[in-house]
Amino acid sequence: MPKKVLTVAPARTVLEQQIRQRLLTFEEFVEFAVNFAFEHNEPGTLSVRHLQRLVSGRCKSVRPATARLLERIFGMTIGELLSPPVVFRSNSGAHPLRVAIAVVLRGEEVLVVRRRSAGADGISWQFPAGMMKPGVPAEMTAVRETLGETDVHCVVRGELGSRLHPATKVLCDYLLCDYVAGEARNVDAFENVDVAWVTKSKLGGFIPAEQIYRPVLEALELAAAN
Repeated sequence: MPKKVLTVAPARTVLEQQIRQRLLTFEEFVEFAVNFAFEHNEPGTLSVRHLQRLVSGRCKSVRPATARLLERIFGMTIGELLSPPVVFRSNSGAHPLRVAIAVVLRGEEVLVVRRRSAGADGISWQFPAGMMKPGVPAEMTAVRETLGETDVHCVVRGELGSRLHPATKVLCDYLLCDYVAGEARNVDAFENVDVAWVTKSKLGGFIPAEQIYRPVLEALELAAAN
């Protein structure tokens, strides 16, 4: 049987690319933007419908307050955010947006982070993850992003597979990793609000089992219990 090829539509704007890199749905990002505006005394507002128009690249008119809000969140001008993203190309063609996800084990515990922008019905706790740059292996990205988010050093034990994330539609590579050193703490306060070691048997209380990639559950020996 031929191997199934996973594909994902390219981001239409830098804004859409930035949201995907953070593994957020539009609903989750809008909730984050609303909270950010409240916490930073910004008058700008944003709805899911408006965001959908912005990321499509067809909406060029943005209220000044909303533009300022987005500029403060991403540290980029509204013109940059609404422009087409740069597509990296090589002899083999374009590189799609791809994310490496680290499943880090320490004995019976697994490392998780809590995203700042998660909605009530969306992703809240998840594994450390980061966008893969062209030419950078998934293994290197997983180790680098884990350190950058949690101050935990780890090494990759093996690959668990790839899938299109059911919520964000981003292509994800899953890596099983072993803890080496470091005290888990929230290093990336922009994206995360918390970091924790969770006992494998209690992981379902943080991330619903149906949201976890099946090979991850099997690697954690939780599949039989779900």
